[in-house]
Parts: sequence; C-alpha cells; structure tokens
Amino acid sequence: MKYHPVRLCVLALLPLIALCPAQADNDKGKTKHLDGKGHVIVTPDQIKWWPAPASLPPGAQLAILDGDPSKAGLPYTIRAKFPDGYKVPPHWHPVDENVTVLKGIFGIGRGEKFDPSAGEELPVGSYSKMPKRMRHFAWVKGETIIQIHGVGPFVIHYVNPADDPRKKSDSQ
Repeated sequence: MKYHPVRLCVLALLPLIALCPAQADNDKGKTKHLDGKGHVIVTPDQIKWWPAPASLPPGAQLAILDGDPSKAGLPYTIRAKFPDGYKVPPHWHPVDENVTVLKGIFGIGRGEKFDPSAGEELPVGSYSKMPKRMRHFAWVKGETIIQIHGVGPFVIHYVNPADDPRKKSDSQ
C-alpha cells in the first residue's frame, strides 16, 4: 500500500466543543447508554446539531455523540456538518484526530498556507488520521458531514492569529 502523507492531514477542527450547549435528556436527542457500562446507540433522528463554537468560521454545526471533547484524557466522538464551500484556515491541535467522511467531499491539506492544490479531496467512506501538532487546513464540496473521534482535549490553534474567528468577533 502506497503511503500518502496528505491523508494524515485530517481536519481537526472541532475545538472548544465545551461551548456547545449540552444535549437534553434521552427523548430529546441525548446519547442512550443502554447498559450503564458505556454501550451507546445514536440513530440519525436523535442527533442534535448545534452551531459550532466561535473557534470555527461561521456556518459549521456540531453534534456530540459520546464523551466530552473538552476533557483531557477522555475519549469522544463528534460530528461536524459544513455548508458547501466551507473553509478552515491553517491550524493545529494538541491531540491526534481521526476523521471519517460520512457525506460530501472533505478536502484536506498539510502546511501553514491554504493551498487546496497541495491537498487531497476525500470522498464518502474515507478515513484519515491527523497527528497532533500537524499544521493543516480544510475545505468542503457540497454539504459535508464528518465524524471525528479521539482523546481530549480537542482544541484548535490557528497558524496565523489573524485567521482566528474568535479574534475577528472580538474586534467587531
């Protein structure tokens, strides 16, 4: 199997998930813990989408399926939904990130400059692992949904501080 370093370049963009409102009780979209020992089932109709935290450019939505991505050392599973044309500037994360493409086309590239020609477009069913601290960027074609899992804390750091949406909202 040929090694593709760009495939390691997964968008690890779902930072500060703790800013998302907590899900309500089981009948309103919360994860079902079936046996009290961690067995979880979430059906598509139970997924509650929330606006992404301010650490992401406007337009993304997130859903927490299991765990708490803001907690150090704890596993989590989340989904992110992006509108057509969505882009995330170069950034990095302090933890590894594992991404599976569930819908649409998810483009990823490595480096400190946004250059889709240096990246790769991943179709539905693709998987990628992004090692911690790797600088990367992302874009999507069509409405796109990805599932991300890993061990927290999941935080985003922008390569260029001027790209950080939190800074832009502070100055407005």
